[in-house]
Amino acid sequence: MSKPSFLWELSKTGQDQCNLQAFIDHVGKSNETVRDYDSLYRWSIDSSEEFWPALWQYCGVISSQPWNRVLTNREAMPGAKWFAGAELNFAENLLRFRDGRTAIIAVSEGREPRTLTYRQLYREVASCADRLKSLGVGQGDRVAGYMPNIPETTIAMLATTSLGAIWSSCSPDFGVKGVLERFSQIEPKILFSVDGYRYNGKKIDIRDSVKAVVEAIPSIEQTIVTAFLDREADLRGIPVATGWEEFSSDATEIDFRQLPFDHPLYILYSSGTTGKPKCIVHGAGGTLLKHLAEQQLHCDLGREDTLFFFTTCGWMMWNWLVSALATGCAIVTYDGSPFSPGPMAMWEMAERLGITAFGTSARYISACIKAGIRPGEQVDLEKVRMILSTGSPLVAEGFDYIYGEVKRDVMLSSISGGTDIIGCFVLGNPLRPVYRGEIQCRALGMAVEVYADGKPVRGQRGELVCTRPFPSMPLGFWNEPDNERYHKAYFSRFDRVWTQGDYAEITARDGMVIYGRSDAVLNPGGVRIGTAEIYRQVEKVDEVLESLCIAQRWDDDVRIVLFVMLRDGVQLDDALKTRICSTIRQNATPRHVPAKVVAVADIPRTLSGKIVELAVRKVVHGEEVNNIEALANPEALDFFRGIEELQQD
Repeated sequence: MSKPSFLWELSKTGQDQCNLQAFIDHVGKSNETVRDYDSLYRWSIDSSEEFWPALWQYCGVISSQPWNRVLTNREAMPGAKWFAGAELNFAENLLRFRDGRTAIIAVSEGREPRTLTYRQLYREVASCADRLKSLGVGQGDRVAGYMPNIPETTIAMLATTSLGAIWSSCSPDFGVKGVLERFSQIEPKILFSVDGYRYNGKKIDIRDSVKAVVEAIPSIEQTIVTAFLDREADLRGIPVATGWEEFSSDATEIDFRQLPFDHPLYILYSSGTTGKPKCIVHGAGGTLLKHLAEQQLHCDLGREDTLFFFTTCGWMMWNWLVSALATGCAIVTYDGSPFSPGPMAMWEMAERLGITAFGTSARYISACIKAGIRPGEQVDLEKVRMILSTGSPLVAEGFDYIYGEVKRDVMLSSISGGTDIIGCFVLGNPLRPVYRGEIQCRALGMAVEVYADGKPVRGQRGELVCTRPFPSMPLGFWNEPDNERYHKAYFSRFDRVWTQGDYAEITARDGMVIYGRSDAVLNPGGVRIGTAEIYRQVEKVDEVLESLCIAQRWDDDVRIVLFVMLRDGVQLDDALKTRICSTIRQNATPRHVPAKVVAVADIPRTLSGKIVELAVRKVVHGEEVNNIEALANPEALDFFRGIEELQQD
């Protein structure tokens, strides 16, 4: 018997009181065609030059100069320019609140939690900005963070951007080569780092790595090191190093540099698993507006909320998390293993801190399922009203788990977008029901379609695209004046249409299902199969902890090969192979059944936790994998070289 499709809907009272409904009412006063989410969404696409200014006004964006034109070159993709003439400062908008409410709750493995109020945060940023200014940091300079997700990282970013400089970060689990492949391209003037960090009960000293990075990048004039692992850490081996405690001043006010709407704010990086990481430049105004729309409207965040997202500073969700300071809620910065000191660590934290919006990855939810964790029976999650999931497609069984084992009355928002747009194409919606396995809606202001054979389709799988300009489109790639790689990455497939690289479907309910990366789509016998379709079925087999599938070239076609990581003590015998294949066949189609099922000790993944099907496919075919430093566990690739079983029928 099939599972029920409908899972949850916000009460009528809740809908009437949410920010999204208030925004609809606000817009509806001057535009009677906007009555509900469907009409609001269509208006936000058809009249984007009215929608984004309305959002600006509703969210109270702080600016020193008004715009003289909302959108120029409307048909240009890329090339459209938003809010010409407007001037603002990103950090000023995130630091608009300067009261005694909690701004940051810092949770780090092996440490007691600490808090910063908005008043304290402002003063800390003022001090840091003053010192950076004394070092000559100004408009357009790059400042880099080799940092964990701790308050000092947020403070350094806000201080940097208050001066008009550009922030870029990697997490401390990046190896030296991975850091150099990123930071050496952008030539930072200042580096913020730590002496080390803790993960899963282990202390990891990175001082030698920091030393190697500073010695290899001549542009770095000063390194500010937080003694995070050991308060007495010796920093003398690191060139031009100053301790965080010494890097302070008596300044209490910030002179926010007013800059054009599209002034560079962040440099983020592609994963780099298929080549040298691309340095993606994001503008201040576009980032701010996109995050305000997602957080205040789609996530319904307000000052009473406490937002948590499990992320590192090497993933765009960190940038997304800290933007919530503009809403005035409390954000939880978390550094450490999600399962330390025990499997319930993050759920217990949610209860202890009164988290209202709990963000994590589909992988974490899957791990909780496999571990048999039942948070709803063990902790009080009364205050959690929203759970967000991203990083990879959340399978339907993940939806079942949240509503069956975590909390019945909660909005589960599976979201999808990317580093490329520093936000979401599709995400949650407090005015719409949650259906099993579906993302609720397309994001406001984003003209999202699914293309098959170059045409928009419904109820059919194809390429996720965006057909009209949006403010958080990247400014380009760093130091690439001709935009050749930028155009090739997003606009070479369809003329003047952004192609995200996801294989997706718009459902009959106007929701969305993501089937995986389109460049990893399997195509046996000419039938396109998203990898997530197979993962969804393999999740049901209790003995399998995780899986990865590829298309192996075979007999002038391709065949599906499924790699499985099994529970300790489990052997992949013929009976288990048969059960895996039967589960796939019964719940999908015979076309989905792998030709080979192979057990592996580990599944290779990026530092942000995404499995790397393309890298595995290259290894299986004897091709070189570029930039294995982008992987969290590069040694896992070794197993896939020359597997004898894959040479057989």
